[in-house]
Formats: sequence, C-alpha cells, structure tokens
Amino acid sequence: VQLQASGGGSVQAGGSLRLSCAASARTSSNNAMGWFRQAPGKEREFVAAVNWTGGSTVYADSVKGRFTISRAYAGSTMYLQMNSLEPEDTAVYYCAVARGSGATRGFSGYKYWGQGTQVTVSS
Repeated sequence: VQLQASGGGSVQAGGSLRLSCAASARTSSNNAMGWFRQAPGKEREFVAAVNWTGGSTVYADSVKGRFTISRAYAGSTMYLQMNSLEPEDTAVYYCAVARGSGATRGFSGYKYWGQGTQVTVSS
C-alpha cells in the first residue's frame, strides 16, 4: 500500500497551497480519505475528510471556510486546497485512507497513512 502526499512548501500568511495524495485504487476506491496534521510538540490532529464518492466532506473548525478537500468519484487521488493560510497552519500534513466509506474525524478510523509533507506559513 502506498500513499504519496505532495504539494507542501513555504508561503507567507494569506497565501495558498494545494496538497495532493495519490493512493492505489485497490485500497482507496471504496474508502473515505482524510488529511491530518502535526505541528512540532503537538499531537496529530484531524483536518478534513471526504467520503468514497467525493460527495460528503467534514472539516475541523480551525480550517472550515479556508480549506477545501476533494476527490473524484471513487477516485484514488485526493486534494486539499488551502487558502488564507495562517502561521498556525504550519505542520507536517499526512494523508490517510479510512477503514470505511464515510468521512470520519477519528484517528482510529484510518488504516493506511502516507508520509507527511511539510507546510510552513510565515507571518
């Protein structure tokens, strides 16, 4: 199983980045997918999730209205469009494939994890 996250980088506050996560179709087409992040010295936290069809999404309150998660119907590639970035968004971002088909916030609801991609937002 491989999950490949990409698109991280360094931007100034107010800028935008788009993260991508490519998974094998065999392991992701009927499963929800999600993004988590971990800042230095903090626990990994939920960011956003999308169900297997791409038609239902959930977001952490801290990113609602600024971030948009998406995927094609049963698609194996997921995206996270991040706008109006803030220094507090600085973290390593991880993509994951869920155990089930519905979008979920819980860490334990995910079974496959990709390597992280660093996002750094400067003030």
